[in-house]
Amino acid sequence: MAIPSTQQLLQTMQGASEHLSTNDRRDFLRRGVSYVAGAAAVGGATLASATGLTSNLPPNEPQWGRQLGTGVVENPYGLPSRHESQVVRRTVPWLTAESISSISMSPLQDLKGIITPNGLVFERYHAGVPDINPDEHRLMIHGLVDNPLIFTMEDLMRFPSVSEIKFIECPANGGMEWRGPQMEALQFTHGMLSCCEWTGVPLKVLLDAAGVQTAGKWILAEGADGAHMSRSIPMEKILDDTLVVYAQNGEMLRPEQGYPLRLLNPGWEGNTSIKWLRRIEVGDQPWHHREETSKYTDLMADGRARRFTFVQECNSVITSPCPENPIVRKGFLEVEGLAWTGRGTIKGVDISFDGGVSWRPAQLKGLVLDKALTRFSLSTQWQGEPWLIQSRAYDDTGYVQPTLAQLREQRGVNSIYHKNSIHTWQVAPTGEVKNVQIT
Repeated sequence: MAIPSTQQLLQTMQGASEHLSTNDRRDFLRRGVSYVAGAAAVGGATLASATGLTSNLPPNEPQWGRQLGTGVVENPYGLPSRHESQVVRRTVPWLTAESISSISMSPLQDLKGIITPNGLVFERYHAGVPDINPDEHRLMIHGLVDNPLIFTMEDLMRFPSVSEIKFIECPANGGMEWRGPQMEALQFTHGMLSCCEWTGVPLKVLLDAAGVQTAGKWILAEGADGAHMSRSIPMEKILDDTLVVYAQNGEMLRPEQGYPLRLLNPGWEGNTSIKWLRRIEVGDQPWHHREETSKYTDLMADGRARRFTFVQECNSVITSPCPENPIVRKGFLEVEGLAWTGRGTIKGVDISFDGGVSWRPAQLKGLVLDKALTRFSLSTQWQGEPWLIQSRAYDDTGYVQPTLAQLREQRGVNSIYHKNSIHTWQVAPTGEVKNVQIT
């Protein structure tokens, strides 16, 4: 039996579609042309294989250039390419007993630029993710104010908005590494960190509307989740840059990021940026609730604990090479990484290949913004020599990222939070990368 030619198949399709409506006919022909083109490509691929050629490589025209692609809004929200490896948030199974009070990590090793896509921003829950109807959600402002107020979401979105790019970081980022290296993945050593464009209203604007009384020196921010997560925040921060946020990276907040409303305290411990924000109380002193006494305090070597250590100190990490991104060939290599500081702006980053004996200045890449992630890089050559590679950041206040020995001398090893010491990757002659510590 003779196989019909491509021209014969197309003529048959044309005739078969005559009785269809315009939209159905267009869809029928689009799918049919794709099928015919695919069949033709298979034949071409067989011929190419027989002659030792790969059909999609030059000088051949690739298969995807010989057929129609998918149409507009085939995927209404959009999807990553099926050819890309799975880039997802991950969690450490043994870290917490329950997923409803746990954390996931962003895949820093796979991200480009400084903006974290919404679906990859790290998560932290204390009682799971509430399913909140925005039409029934309210923000209350009360306490030491002249005019207690209750805002709907519509009310809040009527205020003039601001959009700012800021990082957000859990103070426990790196906390598993205080006593020694544990995690053979950048995602697990530093992945409680993300950076987004946040849109909302400065909290000081809302407090002005309520009329803060002279005695009002602190606020208590409380969430609508099952834990009623709450933190005390000094008024100085509110008057500086605290935002009440409803959008992230151009779309409304996602539920795991606080939908429909959250607080954002740029550069401070992520837990102060209360998600699912429902209440702000103005008071004359901090409240000392559970999450700022038994948790989110820093145990020192002498048994005392630091409290209200709000600022996320200057920090950095090399993202390539790292355990997930080993060196695959000798020759030219661009070392890349991220730096950030809750004190202001990254001023510079140095890189060491010998465990801190000598340092070379890296180049800051792209946007360098206040309290945002900053990219850095250094071009070099690798010929198979072993490296102990580190990055050391410093900010515009003069603060320099400490060594692990310096941090332990000051804080001991009993803490969980605020571990911002210089991090070391060991590069083997094979290009494999391991997590090590130098003291």
